[in-house]
Amino acid sequence: MVFAFESGKKACGYPLCLPWKEPRLKRSNRPETTKKSRIIVLQWYQLIFELIDMRSFSNLWYWIVLTVVWSSASQWVLGVPFDMISRAKRDGGQAQEDLETIVRIKVSRLLNIVKTSGMWMVGFTAFLFAVLVLLAFEYKIEFAQAVLFLFAPMNLLFFLSIRTASLIQQGENQGVALNRRLMMHRMTTQLIGMISILVTAMFGMYQNVTIGALG
Repeated sequence: MVFAFESGKKACGYPLCLPWKEPRLKRSNRPETTKKSRIIVLQWYQLIFELIDMRSFSNLWYWIVLTVVWSSASQWVLGVPFDMISRAKRDGGQAQEDLETIVRIKVSRLLNIVKTSGMWMVGFTAFLFAVLVLLAFEYKIEFAQAVLFLFAPMNLLFFLSIRTASLIQQGENQGVALNRRLMMHRMTTQLIGMISILVTAMFGMYQNVTIGALG
């Protein structure tokens, strides 16, 4: 009787096995679970590649970055917030003294960086610019084109900042002359930004139409 009981044992070790204890049923559920997990992973990959799209001109994130970059460049004049300039121009007194102090610090720091590592910066910038131009217009890589339309105007803005800092250090570092120089720098920055955004938008629309027409 004992041997009969033992011979009648199921795979779980007992005469009667609960349904979820059957190894056969367990194994049959594994492929379905694995398939579902693979589908979830593929969906995440698809979402990531949609957010980070190499076709930059048709990607919303590129235009958001372009807008934020130029908005920040217009808001911060030589590293000084524009509301501080407006308050100094309107109220004078202590606000003007604070503005002159922070501008003197920012100008000295910028010119010192240019003096100590200017040649290295120019060489690296020229190399990077040449690489971007080659990838953008020789190999027709859209990502390089998008980066180039950000990189080139920002370098122009950097050289403009160096010129403004030099003029401030040479004498336009107080009162009305300082305020006028900072406002002119901001207006020039806004002009460069508007032209850059316009040219980038026109080129981006051309790229989207061309790629869309060619399929």
